[in-house]
Amino acid sequence: MKDLGSQIAYWDGIGATKTFTHPVNLSWLAGVNSNARVLDYGCGYGRVMSELSDHGFSDVSGVDLSPTLIERGRELRSDLRFEVLDSPPDLTCASATFDVVLLFAVLTCIPDTAAQQALVVELSRVLAPGGLLYVSDLVLQDDERNRDRYAAHAQQFGTPYGIFATDDGVVCRHHDIAHLRALLSDFDLVEEYRIEVATMNGHRSQAVQLLGRKR
Repeated sequence: MKDLGSQIAYWDGIGATKTFTHPVNLSWLAGVNSNARVLDYGCGYGRVMSELSDHGFSDVSGVDLSPTLIERGRELRSDLRFEVLDSPPDLTCASATFDVVLLFAVLTCIPDTAAQQALVVELSRVLAPGGLLYVSDLVLQDDERNRDRYAAHAQQFGTPYGIFATDDGVVCRHHDIAHLRALLSDFDLVEEYRIEVATMNGHRSQAVQLLGRKR
């Protein structure tokens, strides 16, 4: 499973053409100063960054492992700061650099539990005390199509239930909500909200958003 932490060939290929849709609940950031230092980890082409910038946040930056997605973002919004991740999950910035970190539909792209845990540890490092980690991701689906995909992958590879391969060739993970809460166990959970989203392949799926505050 170690090699599934990036799947760079997919994200530099067909993945770079996708549209990402998880909504930003701006009310969760209503108390955040517009000058707050905001990082979008796994920013893709900068959709969330653009929304935050347009909403008045003046210090927004994004990182992603895909040079192709980063280039797409720079073409769309040359005014925003994009950086390619050379050695994910490691960031080059100092500890306590950011006041808010967003992690939108990123954990689903990192099926390995240990890799997810390492990412959350790194994001905690770069968050200032009292900073916010805003996660949006997909939960386990209960429809027949997804149950069959989970079971097939678990049987073939021995992976945790919820991991599956898409028809276009990337391995993803849908999460038990208890697993997501456990990943954020070192944060104070401020908000949790269930939503429905369109996936990057056009299906409707159940998701959850969690807002954690660094202790």
